[in-house]
Amino acid sequence: MENFSEFISQSHGVTLSVLALLSLYFIVINWIFYYRLFAINAWISRETNSLEQLLMGSDTLLNTAYLHKFLSSTSKVSREIFDMGMFSATKESTKGLSVLSIVASTTPFIGLFGTVVSILDTFDNIGGAGGMNLIAAGVSDALIATAGGIFVAIFAYTYHQVLKRRAFELSAVIRMQRDAVLARKAEEE
Repeated sequence: MENFSEFISQSHGVTLSVLALLSLYFIVINWIFYYRLFAINAWISRETNSLEQLLMGSDTLLNTAYLHKFLSSTSKVSREIFDMGMFSATKESTKGLSVLSIVASTTPFIGLFGTVVSILDTFDNIGGAGGMNLIAAGVSDALIATAGGIFVAIFAYTYHQVLKRRAFELSAVIRMQRDAVLARKAEEE
């Protein structure tokens, strides 16, 4: 605990502000990731259940299927109605990805900014006593901001990729439902 209080007292205000911002980003990206992951996983489960019912011979989509609301809004089954549903599902399933992408690409620079300001402050204070010890301590403390930025970026990028993959899987299940319904309609005609 002593080292942490020492770090706080010796660090530049900008470095501390950067670390606070990175901490906030880390909380936000974790919330987005887990919220969206659980929502998409539940959605995939519902859509998979509907697809299985279609493949077992059901004539229509289950009421829980995302495309059902698009089909129930019209009397004519068409590829255009399904495409509209697919675009809507894609838009809904990819919510939050842009935030994760922005955080992943900007946090290393935010951390680097904190590092640069802290190093400049260290060099500004070289005139006093301490010489090389002061430089070494100042630079090592400054690099914590860069490490924090990279740490947050790694998680944001990983979360982005996981959610993007799950959204793709969801889209594939919905596309299979569309194809099954259209194939059944073509058989009837």
